[in-house]
Amino acid sequence: MAECERPDPVAGGFRLWPAFSPAALRRRFLDAIACGASRHRGRRKVCGGVDAAEPRPIGPRPRGSERLAELLQEEAGDSVAVGAAEDAARRKIVDAADTRPIGSRSGGSERLAELMQEEATDSAVVDTAKDAAGRKIAPLEELQRVVTLMQLEGCDASRARRMAAAADVRRLAKDNPEAREKFAMLGAIPPLVAMLDSEEPDGQIAVLYALLNLGIGSELNKASIVMAGAVHKMLRLIEFGSSLAVSEAIVANFLGLSALDSNKPLIGASGAIPFLLSTFQNPDTSPTARQDALRALFNLSIAFSNLPFLIDAGIVPSLLASIGDMAVSERSLAVLSNLVAYVEGRRAVSRSHDAFTILVDVLGWCDAAACQEIAVYVLMVMAHKDHSDRAAMVAAGAVSALLELTLLGTPLSQKRASRLLEILTADKGKGVSDIASSYVTSAVSAPLSGRAAPIAPAAEGMSEERKAVKELVQQSLQSNMRRIIRRAKLPPDFTPSDRFKKLTATSTSKSLPF
Repeated sequence: MAECERPDPVAGGFRLWPAFSPAALRRRFLDAIACGASRHRGRRKVCGGVDAAEPRPIGPRPRGSERLAELLQEEAGDSVAVGAAEDAARRKIVDAADTRPIGSRSGGSERLAELMQEEATDSAVVDTAKDAAGRKIAPLEELQRVVTLMQLEGCDASRARRMAAAADVRRLAKDNPEAREKFAMLGAIPPLVAMLDSEEPDGQIAVLYALLNLGIGSELNKASIVMAGAVHKMLRLIEFGSSLAVSEAIVANFLGLSALDSNKPLIGASGAIPFLLSTFQNPDTSPTARQDALRALFNLSIAFSNLPFLIDAGIVPSLLASIGDMAVSERSLAVLSNLVAYVEGRRAVSRSHDAFTILVDVLGWCDAAACQEIAVYVLMVMAHKDHSDRAAMVAAGAVSALLELTLLGTPLSQKRASRLLEILTADKGKGVSDIASSYVTSAVSAPLSGRAAPIAPAAEGMSEERKAVKELVQQSLQSNMRRIIRRAKLPPDFTPSDRFKKLTATSTSKSLPF
C-alpha cells in the first residue's frame, strides 16, 4: 500500500487527505482494489488465463471498475464449475442406483420394516438367553438345597430329611448326566456313603440306588465312590444280615463299580467275590440280580490279580454247573475263558467232574454260535498248555465234534477247531496223536451209511485201556459223521472220494479242505 501512495511534491513527503472526503474514500477504494488485484494476479496460478510463471504482458494497468468486473466474472465462472461438478456427481449416484437389481431396491417403509424385524429378533435372542440362564440357575439351586439337607446332623427330623434328600438324588441323577456331574462337584458322594450306616432298610435302599445312579456313565464318580469307602460299608451291611432287596442293590452297585479298571483289584481284594458267587448260586435270587452278579464276576475276572480269589471261592464248579442254562451259559463260558489263562484255573477245570464232556457238548449247540466259539477256545487253551488233558478231550468225543464244527461253524469257530484238531493230532510223544489221527482217518474213510463201519483190529502191544478208548471214539466218530451228513443234506449213500481220504490220512488239520 505504501508504494501505491502518491508523494506530495510540495511538502517533499506525503500529503494527508481529508479523512471523510468522498473523493478520497473513492480513490483509496480503487487503489486498494488495483493493488490487491496486482498481488492476486501474481499469486494465482490460472485466473484470467495468464500463468503465474509466465511473464505478464506489459501494458496499461486496468482501472478499478474493470478489475472488479473481471473478479465478478471469475467468481461466477467458479460457481458454474462447482455446480457442474455437483451435477455430475449427482448423476453418477443416480446412475449407480439405477444399475442395482430391482429386487434390491427397497423403499423407506421396507427398510423401516427390516429394522423393526431385526430389533424384534435381537429382543427374542436376549429373552431366550435369559430364559436359558434362568433354567440353569433353578436346577443348580435345587441341587445345592439337596446336598445341604444331606449334610444335616442331629435329631431324628434331620435324619428323615437326609433320607428324603437321598431319594431326591436318586431321582434327579437317574437320567441326567449333568446332574450327576454337579452333584459330585457339590460334594454329594461323601455324605451319601456316610448314610450307609443307617439301620433303616428303606433308607439303605435309597442311598444305594442314589450311589448307583451317580456312577452311571461317570468314571470319576465311580472312583470317588470307592475312595469314599462305599465297598467296605456295603460288605458290612451284608455281614449284619441285610434283606434280599438290599443285597440286590449292593450287587447292582458292585456291577457298576467293577466296570472301572482301577476299581477291579480293590473290589476283588475286599472280599466281595464270595458274596457275588453266593448270590449267583442262590436259587431265590431274581433273574436280574443273578445276571448282575455273573456280570460283576466277569468284570472282576478281567483283572489277573483277582483270579486267585475267584479260584479259591470255588467258582469253576459253579460255572460248569450253570452251562446249559441259556440265560447265563455264554457269560459263564466267558468267565471260564478268563480263568484258564491262569495255571490254577486250568487245574481247577481239569479236576472238575465231567468238565470236558460239558465243554464238548457245547460244541454241538448250533443255535448258540458265541458259546461254540468260547467253548472251543477253552478247550484249545487247555490242550495247548497241558498234554494230559488231550486224552480226556479225545475220550469225550472232541474230535468228531471239532470235525463237525469245522464244517458248519462260524469262521472263528472253524479256525479254532482246526487249530485244536492240529494240536490233538500232532505227534508230541504223548500217545494222543496215534489215537486222534487214526480215528479221524477211519471215521472219514468209513462208508457213511446207516450201518456202522467195522472196527479195525487193535494193534499188537496196545494196552486194554487204549483199545477201549479207541473203540469208543471210533463208534462216536461214526455216529457224529452220520449226523453231520444229515445236517448237510447229503445222500445217505455218500462216500468220500479217494482224494479226500488221501488228504485226511496223511496230513494234519491244516491241509483239510475245510
